[in-house]
Amino acid sequence: MLEGFVIYLILGAFVGVIAGLLGVGGGLIMVPVLIMLFQHYDFSSEIITHLAVGTSLATIMLTSISSVRAHHIHGAVLWPVFNKLTPGIILGTLAGSWLASLISSDALKIFFGIFELTVALQMALELRPNASRRLPAWPGMNLAGGLIGAVSAMVGIGGGTMTVPFLVWCNIRIQQAVATSSACGLPIAIAGSVGFMITGWQNPQLPAGSTGFIFWPAFLGIILTSIVTAPLGARLAHRLPAGTLKKVFAIFLAILGIRMLLG
Repeated sequence: MLEGFVIYLILGAFVGVIAGLLGVGGGLIMVPVLIMLFQHYDFSSEIITHLAVGTSLATIMLTSISSVRAHHIHGAVLWPVFNKLTPGIILGTLAGSWLASLISSDALKIFFGIFELTVALQMALELRPNASRRLPAWPGMNLAGGLIGAVSAMVGIGGGTMTVPFLVWCNIRIQQAVATSSACGLPIAIAGSVGFMITGWQNPQLPAGSTGFIFWPAFLGIILTSIVTAPLGARLAHRLPAGTLKKVFAIFLAILGIRMLLG
């Protein structure tokens, strides 16, 4: 398994650079790559997508903490907005992890592929909603948080691809939207990890080294390097053309999404 652990380290390093460079979470990369690796190691085809999604959510717990800390130091996190979104996010994430357990690995893979292609299109065309309304009241915030949490749990991401556009639509400045979104990624990761551990608990098809749908060797390898390389990506972001990089990354995501849909 040493070869596999080295691959997890490399994956973590790549995810860290991309996250720091483009400000996107690593789940959109981690999940499809982990699925391919788990297929290579002959893990059960009935649980590999769930295992990849759960493991991705677990890694986001640690990476989001360092991200939130950096944004908080600069005073960019809108904590009152975070507080209003979090109850819905937690409930939605738990519901999403439960819903994911009810569908097959192939169906979950198709859902991920469609979502990834949607994100790729959004990045390539730089689509962003116009700031045209205020933040909704508590019921609306809970509904928004619930939808963000549910979808994030099912695809193994921190929710930034949905939280940021929602906050920008509600007249939040982009810098504050990104910072607040990074904070929202923590309850998504925690609730999602708990949900996938519970729904996968004592599944007889799990490989050794798993707790529910979280595969700890992959988790450890990814976090060891992603935490180190994320600051490098952040520094590169000030030196490289962000617009061009996002279009290239969008093509990369589209390739991964198509591969997921084609199985």
